[in-house]
This record gives sequence, structure tokens and C-alpha cells, in this order.
Amino acid sequence: MHSLWKMIREDLANARDHDPAARGDLENAIVYSGLHAIWAHRVSHWLWCRGVKAPARILSQFTRFLTGIEIHPGAQIGRRFFIDHGMGIVIGETTEIGDGVMLYHGVTLGGQVLTQTKRHPTLGDNVTIGAGAKILGPITIGAGSAVGANAVVTKDVPPDHIAVGIPAKSRPRKPDEKLKLVDPDCYGHGENK
Repeated sequence: MHSLWKMIREDLANARDHDPAARGDLENAIVYSGLHAIWAHRVSHWLWCRGVKAPARILSQFTRFLTGIEIHPGAQIGRRFFIDHGMGIVIGETTEIGDGVMLYHGVTLGGQVLTQTKRHPTLGDNVTIGAGAKILGPITIGAGSAVGANAVVTKDVPPDHIAVGIPAKSRPRKPDEKLKLVDPDCYGHGENK
């Protein structure tokens, strides 16, 4: 029980750290759909990993109905995961998400094939995905990277890179582009600078 409260406190602190509109823990716990979605996912993932798959799927779909955020119970999500606004997010079954990752609304972490294989993306630690971005297939977005708003990414992105455009092109991330609370789309359009 102590670790449950520790996790909730960490999630609330993470929300304050990532969102300048976050005003207080009680309000955030009540109104942040991203927090509700990740908390429900942790329960559904726990069930999924113990072979209780139908209730896990039912809980995930009920959470989708309530929050507009669809996270498959099979997805593996690390600590300090933050979803800003959240509506329209889809996270597929074989997705792997590291620690300190942030997604804006409308992000899809989807697959490209219908086979029962690793078919969804892997996001390294401290990755930021901009609003409306689509990360498709069993690709890796390297630690410390950012994907711009509405980008479509179908190829690996190395660590500490920026990926923008359709199809997304990546380039190294400059030190001044690692500021928190900055939309990755403002970093340019993949050109080498």
C-alpha cells in the first residue's frame, strides 16, 4: 500500500513538473484524464500479466470511454509517464515506453502489420511526442529524443534527435532544444542546422 501512495505522489509531482497549468495535487488527481488513464492502465496491465486478460481489456476499454485515451493492457509503460490533455491517444499492445516520457494529445503509437509479433514502437527514456504525431511499427525512438507535432515516424530515431515532418526526418537535438515545456514542433523541419 505504501508503494501505491508513493507511485501516486510521484505521478502528481510529475504532472506539476510537466504542466504549467497544474495547480494542485487534489485538483489534478480529480481532473487530469492522463493521470486517470495511466492509473487504470497499471491495474489492467497487472491483470494482463497474470493471465486475467478479459477483465484487463474490459477495464482498458471502459477507461477509453471515460478518458478518450486508449492504452492496451499489454503495453509496458515506465515511471513518470505524462499525458498532456490526452484525448485521442492510442497506445498499442506491444508498445514499450521508458521512464520520463511525455505525450501530447492525438498521439498514436501504432502497428503496421496484423501478425502477433512486436509490432508497436519502443520509446526510450525522456522522450517527448508532439500533438498528433504517429509513431508506426516496431521502431525505436531513442532516449532524449523529441517528435514534432503531426510527424509520421516509420523509421528509428537515434537518441537525442528531433524528428519532424511527413515522413519524419531526424537530426541531432541541440542543447537549447532540450528545454521542458516546449513543443517539439518549434525545433524546425528536419533540416540540418
